Amino acid sequence: MPSAPSRHTGRTLGTERRLSVSATGDESVIRADVCVVGAGIAGLNALYVASRYLRRDQRIVLVDRNDRVGGMWVDTYDYVRLHQPHAFFTAGDVKWTFGKPPGHLSTKTEVLDHLRHCLDEAAKAVQVTELFGHELERAEEDGDVVVATCRGRDGSPVRVVADKLINAVGLSIEANPSLALSSKRVRSVSPENCDMRDGPIAADDAPVWVIGSGKTGMDTVHALITNHPGRDVNLIAGTGTFFVNRDRFYPTGASRWWRGTRPNWFVAEMANRFDGTNEAEVATWARETAGLWATPRADHLFIGLISEAEIERIRAGLRRVVMDHLVDAVDPDSTDGPVRVILRSGDHVDIEPGSWIVNCTSHFDFTGRPTEPPYVSPSGRSVRIGATGMFGFSSFAGYFLTHLLFLDKITTVPLYTLDGIALFQRSPLAGVTAAMTLAQYNLGQVADHVPAKVFQQCGLDFDRWYPLPRRFAGQVQFLVAHKRRRAQYRRALDVVGERFGIAHGPVVDAEASAVG
Repeated sequence: MPSAPSRHTGRTLGTERRLSVSATGDESVIRADVCVVGAGIAGLNALYVASRYLRRDQRIVLVDRNDRVGGMWVDTYDYVRLHQPHAFFTAGDVKWTFGKPPGHLSTKTEVLDHLRHCLDEAAKAVQVTELFGHELERAEEDGDVVVATCRGRDGSPVRVVADKLINAVGLSIEANPSLALSSKRVRSVSPENCDMRDGPIAADDAPVWVIGSGKTGMDTVHALITNHPGRDVNLIAGTGTFFVNRDRFYPTGASRWWRGTRPNWFVAEMANRFDGTNEAEVATWARETAGLWATPRADHLFIGLISEAEIERIRAGLRRVVMDHLVDAVDPDSTDGPVRVILRSGDHVDIEPGSWIVNCTSHFDFTGRPTEPPYVSPSGRSVRIGATGMFGFSSFAGYFLTHLLFLDKITTVPLYTLDGIALFQRSPLAGVTAAMTLAQYNLGQVADHVPAKVFQQCGLDFDRWYPLPRRFAGQVQFLVAHKRRRAQYRRALDVVGERFGIAHGPVVDAEASAVG
């Protein structure tokens, strides 16, 4: 079997067969049945589902800019943990193998190891060629194939010629940089370049100011006060963020039979209450029903989980909470004065010289991101799972859109799309509530067009925590309600799209229904 040219750094897994690789000038060409771009949770779900439809002698090429599987988990901060029980973070229905208790919140290393395991499981059913360290430059349909032009870090081009392309880059979340501040007397870092558990920040006892109250901010505060008891830890929290109570969603032991709020019910109820204009009202309901927060005020909704114990520890460990946004840090005129932190309101906070300022503001910075094409091409050969053409949750998009692709229903099921980047830039709160509504609408459409086993074999299902009778009742409720609610969801999505002037509408006619 001929090997790929040295310019091509692909690794092939699975049953051996002839690898269709040729060299044309300075370019390598790989022939494949499917090309998947993105090795995060969305891409691995797409790849795993594709492997269920293909024969053992067929080939998937996996392209990713990183050197390994993992997506955002490769570059994110080392002390991150899953915020949900680990079993529901997987590809397809691949089981975790490390033998931890069901409620274990997996570490970064554990998550990366499991995602590698998911890829290896898929490779047992089909040929997989890994093309890591490569960026997708462009993808074009040419007759009955899709040509994906990729480029390695050394500048060498590779073309993947495939029958189908799944561009599953998801949200393409970037690591947070340190904040560029005017002061020379503070130490500006980010979680990605400074581990809160050890290293330089643990070598002294200078105050720490965490900027941002989202999940990264809460993880960072929790890591600091857990590993350095008594440390002077402070928070500049913006408008505050509230999370979903993990204890309420995932009760332990036998109480799962009668206690707890099913996550799928909560998401559906948010969608049921949204009319396209009342996101603040829906957020208030979510906060009162299952919200937890560590700050005096919490206006921003993050669909992430945190426990009551974590919130109590964070509240007890914080020295000071400032409900405002940081603008800059400025040195005093005198050599012995405090550093002045300038706030958006026009107020300021004086902090000790030598303090640490940790940037935990949002990873979801879509500034300058181009508008993406609809997530299904007219031919049905190309699927894109990104931030502009939003399906709902990107992991679910990887799983369900790939099933529709291989069932030849991707261009006939009347799915709906929203420009997620534009919406979140205009109103993050409307973006969250619309995403819940969009997920309900699209999952209902999928349910009408795929075999029941597609949903039964979805390991991403948050309700799998509960015993089968409770899950079954929830499934029946969804099947009964989704058709009745469909017109309501559609109206809410139309309203939010028109209200904010963003592209929206049925994906099979996305160009005709686009706005703005």
